[in-house]
Amino acid sequence: MATYKSEFFDHYYRGRLRPLAHFSLGWLPRWLKLTGRLSRLVNAVLATPLGKVVAAAGGLTTKRALPRFAGAGEWRREIADAVTGEASVVLFVDTFTRGFRPEVAGAAARVLADAGDSVVCSADACCGLTWISTGQLGTAKRLLSKAAEALDDGTDRPIVVIEPSCAAALRKDLPELVPTEQARRVASRVRSFAAYVADRVAAGWEPSSARPVPERAVLQTHCHEYSVFGAAAQRTALKAAGVRIVVDADGCCGVAGNFGFEAQHYDVSMRVAENALAPALRATGHDVAVLTDGFSCARQVDQLDPSRPGLHLAQVLDPRATTTSTDRPSKGRELS
Repeated sequence: MATYKSEFFDHYYRGRLRPLAHFSLGWLPRWLKLTGRLSRLVNAVLATPLGKVVAAAGGLTTKRALPRFAGAGEWRREIADAVTGEASVVLFVDTFTRGFRPEVAGAAARVLADAGDSVVCSADACCGLTWISTGQLGTAKRLLSKAAEALDDGTDRPIVVIEPSCAAALRKDLPELVPTEQARRVASRVRSFAAYVADRVAAGWEPSSARPVPERAVLQTHCHEYSVFGAAAQRTALKAAGVRIVVDADGCCGVAGNFGFEAQHYDVSMRVAENALAPALRATGHDVAVLTDGFSCARQVDQLDPSRPGLHLAQVLDPRATTTSTDRPSKGRELS
């Protein structure tokens, strides 16, 4: 369905004026290059009433909390002590992680190192996801071609992608939109973080999380993770870490990439959350962690209950974590 949608948008908007959100959200990786350099100023402005004006000008809902924008070098500082020169695994640090959740990059690198892998990070490519989801396929194909060239390093090392939607784009959309041998080689090496960790667990690795592992967790599996890599990976990793009870929030969280951020779709996105995620949060206590590997899922949890954790699997398994399972590394700001 997502493929049909992107193809339709690509054809329909040729010669037509696109919605504002196709530029604010569809071009997000470009904007993040700017906000990374001016993150303190951007965050300060968005915390004022001007934030509501900025959101509305970009076609975004003013009812949803906006995330904190990370500084340009934050993710590099996070991973500095976990990467090596000669590596067995390539950790792909995607745009969403660099721009909004740099702490997850460090956690992911440390988990892979704990699993016995030597890690090198790649952040010099874009999967084109935001252009794909808004039907700007010409730009998406160019970005994916560059990604294939950057990642085709002549090895068969796994490419582990932190954000599930970006992992799916590189695994599925890359060979479909760029039908070359190079693209197919790269796609065959791509694994989501959860899927790769599940493989390491199956091979005998036992995670050694530094923080007390929660006894129970609410699991919101990202739709792209589910459709491309399967639904069992996160459960496998959580069980290996010692989480005894996993409450599945089956189905979409309601944000679905740019959809839930668009002004005209906010109410629908919140109704979708009522299918599973919102009831799961209400039915569990604040001592129960919420697993949200997808950035959009994390934003929906933050919207539903800012006091609840929205953690990436890497943060749960981090062997050198310094926060507790109920801490939130960065909160958004409410615009309504």
